[in-house]
Amino acid sequence: MKVVVVEPGYASYAAESEVLTPLGVQITALDWQGDRQTLLRGVADADLIMLRDTAVDAALFDAAPRLRGLVRYGVGLDKIDLDAARERRIKVANVPDYGADIEVADHTLALFLAVRRRIVTRDSAVRKGAWEVGQTEPLQRIAGATLGLVGYGRIARAVHKRFAAFGVDRVLVHDPFLDEQGAAAAGVIRVTLEDLVEAVEILSFHAPGRSDLRPTLTAELIARLRPGVVILNTARGSHIDEAALSSAILSGRVAGAGLDVFQREPPDRDNPLFDLPHLVVSDHTAWYSEQSVQQIQQLAAAEAYRILTGRIPLNWVNPW
Repeated sequence: MKVVVVEPGYASYAAESEVLTPLGVQITALDWQGDRQTLLRGVADADLIMLRDTAVDAALFDAAPRLRGLVRYGVGLDKIDLDAARERRIKVANVPDYGADIEVADHTLALFLAVRRRIVTRDSAVRKGAWEVGQTEPLQRIAGATLGLVGYGRIARAVHKRFAAFGVDRVLVHDPFLDEQGAAAAGVIRVTLEDLVEAVEILSFHAPGRSDLRPTLTAELIARLRPGVVILNTARGSHIDEAALSSAILSGRVAGAGLDVFQREPPDRDNPLFDLPHLVVSDHTAWYSEQSVQQIQQLAAAEAYRILTGRIPLNWVNPW
């Protein structure tokens, strides 16, 4: 049997080899460098595919007639055609429980502090010889701010806990899966998205993106934001209308933003957001630590083992 790991992946596949080699599985890393035909040829004799963020459609499934399963390193499934996989009896599994809620929550808070406390711009100014000019960029106290969370799963709850330590004790949540009883137990207030954007000083996204990739935070909603808000996104780049966000930061309506994800990844180097001083960015690494990588590879390998041995994966996302 052959397992193809579609790059970009990880520095080593020792964890996958330890689990799958006893089955007589050959593991091949496919560096397709964005060339679709290379990708299709590379999976042609695969029994199972493992991947991170590569888009998978019916044509790819048809190019791999032996394919029995696909394992996604991570949670999001918006780039995988689950219906096409189901029609071809290809089991798709993801890895939602690899502990990255810790890393993503930490990263969200780090982005916020960098934006709210103007760490990046102060660092740059001091390196250029400036001193004691902090009031040229007014800073606001964190304690007492209202936090808005779009989505209230494990990551958002971990973010809530971290902000609470800074004295943020009023939390509004927009999540259709959270009921009143659950909200009361968590100490949060359920609201509509429209009410949330009008009331919060910190807005953080922790929900899956829309299947049609339309933004959650549209230009219309950005216009309704409370002046001085800080926006954080460590979830999906499709959540935010980037052009409207850029204009809102330039106008001063939005105090700043911390983004780990973008509408297009990697983003264009001439993305107008990069010209904004009160924007702090990272490269979709909120999930990352050496510990989370080790765990995600081990759990993904276990799902691959289950599929290849005819068992049902623990996180089967397209059952029939």
